[in-house]
Amino acid sequence: MTDQKTPRSLPLSEAITIAAQAISEVISGRSLTEVLDQLEPHERPIVQSLSFDALRKWVRSHELIKQFIPKTPPPETDHLLSVAIALFLQDATEGKGYPAHTIVDQAVKACGEYDKTMYAKGLMNAVLRKVSLLVQPPEGDRRYPPDPIPMYVPAWWRANLKRNYSKQWQAILFQQAKRAPLILRVNQRQYTREQYQSLLSDAGIASKPIDEVAGIALPSALLIPEAVPVSDLPGFYSGAVSVQDAGAQLAAILLNPQDGELVLDACAAPGGKTAHLLELADCSVQALELDGERIGKIGGNLDRLRLHSDKVRVLRGDASKAAWWDGIPFDKILLDAPCSASGIVSRHPDIPFLRREADVRALQERQRGILNQAWNMLKPGGALLYVTCSIFFEEGEDQAAWFAEQHRDAVRLGAPGQILPGELNDGFYYALFKKNGP
Repeated sequence: MTDQKTPRSLPLSEAITIAAQAISEVISGRSLTEVLDQLEPHERPIVQSLSFDALRKWVRSHELIKQFIPKTPPPETDHLLSVAIALFLQDATEGKGYPAHTIVDQAVKACGEYDKTMYAKGLMNAVLRKVSLLVQPPEGDRRYPPDPIPMYVPAWWRANLKRNYSKQWQAILFQQAKRAPLILRVNQRQYTREQYQSLLSDAGIASKPIDEVAGIALPSALLIPEAVPVSDLPGFYSGAVSVQDAGAQLAAILLNPQDGELVLDACAAPGGKTAHLLELADCSVQALELDGERIGKIGGNLDRLRLHSDKVRVLRGDASKAAWWDGIPFDKILLDAPCSASGIVSRHPDIPFLRREADVRALQERQRGILNQAWNMLKPGGALLYVTCSIFFEEGEDQAAWFAEQHRDAVRLGAPGQILPGELNDGFYYALFKKNGP
């Protein structure tokens, strides 16, 4: 999910109100994606942009709130202030957006819609005027330097990064606090990358090829420097292109499907990697997903990309069990395992608010169960690619080492291992194994 530059199809005061309500849901433990999915189409773009930025700038906004309000305000006021202050911080660092007086006026109006007390409106007005002078001074000389780590992560998360990335942990958090870029994967069954770039150019949309990530060539990846709605992308609804992070595009390429092979995409929803496998080869793919709500997205993606055929089976089942399996071994298995998602925070800034330290251990056990079952379904000579969108060692290299020790018939092949978040990619872990046999 990529939040685009702030759209203005909804009045700003209403958008601030809805964004603050969405943040309240996140603080209560609900996924922001789930909350945003319930919005009307005209509401989602601006609310997503505002709520994403508020969560990314949580640390600095609450430093300012504490500076001007010694006593913690009620949650409703706190979340409204978080959204409004994030707008100031965004405009101060990016040099664009709403004028300061507009932010103050619309936030106070939102406060009237969300919290009817005059106290809250007066407090909102006073605090935001002080913030505006601090981060958007009239003379244009910004007196507040950007915080190197403006995003929130819990103490255990930060300690994990410090332990495993002693020289890089600050750079990781700084990178993840940025807006994720819009990156496309061209469907090369319809266009070459160069052909699709021409279509973008004709539509007035600039693009740049992404040639590689972690030394692996990406023949279909494109960066859109100025993000646009997918509805503006030529041929999007007829399957010309997909939105997919550059790091995620490595999965199908590393598994290297061949014509005629039987491939399992375990934990397949929403179907981006399933589609990529089918774009690369005339193989037969079984896409497995346990979540009944998400499984429909696989078929929707395949239909849009015109990849649905008798060679594709979408199945509902638990990848750690064999109840769904017909007993025919697979040539290759793509195991994009459930994980903490600690590598994709730039696209999902609610993740640090939702994860608990105990989750990592529970996920590690689930990953091992799925790995063992997948290995049993792989034919001798076949390949299994283990993938997580995590930067925690417990879900990456520790798992690969454990798996190799447990399975003496597993030969580790070349794969990037841990990929840290960068300008063009989220954080991923990749380990590729071949199954030895007679």
